[in-house]
Order: sequence, then C-alpha cells, then structure tokens
Amino acid sequence: MHIELITPEQKVFTGDADRIQLPGIDGMFEVLDRHAPLISALKEGKVKITSGNAVKYITISSGFAEILNNNVVVLAETAAEL
Repeated sequence: MHIELITPEQKVFTGDADRIQLPGIDGMFEVLDRHAPLISALKEGKVKITSGNAVKYITISSGFAEILNNNVVVLAETAAEL
C-alpha cells in the first residue's frame, strides 16, 4: 500500500509499506494491505511504518488518517522522524 505522511510545512514520508500503526483517539490501530476504507482522528503519539524488515518511527501531534483504495494519507499538525 502507498503511504503519505504530511504536515502543513512538508511531506515527512512517502513510500510503499506492508503495514502502518497509528495512534487513534481511542488507542493504537494497525492498517494492513487492502484495508477497508476508513477515516480516523489521531492523537499525539508514535507512527510505526513497516516495509519488509525495515521499520520507521515518526512522532506526530494530532491529525487525521484516511485509508482509501490501498492508499494511506496521514495529515498531522507536526511530525518528526525518530
């Protein structure tokens, strides 16, 4: 699936991955390849992006995630790679 993590200032991450873990308002949730369409509010926390054996962590402030047609778009107020 294709993932984009964007803040108002920059595109923090763009690429393909096997799964992404996101800090939802009610707790962490994971999105896998071919996930059903979903829109979710996000709280401050850590995003985990996994592609094969590679893992990338990015901290975000609040925002939103949209999952649609095997694309994940994360819109965050701020984000920083760990």
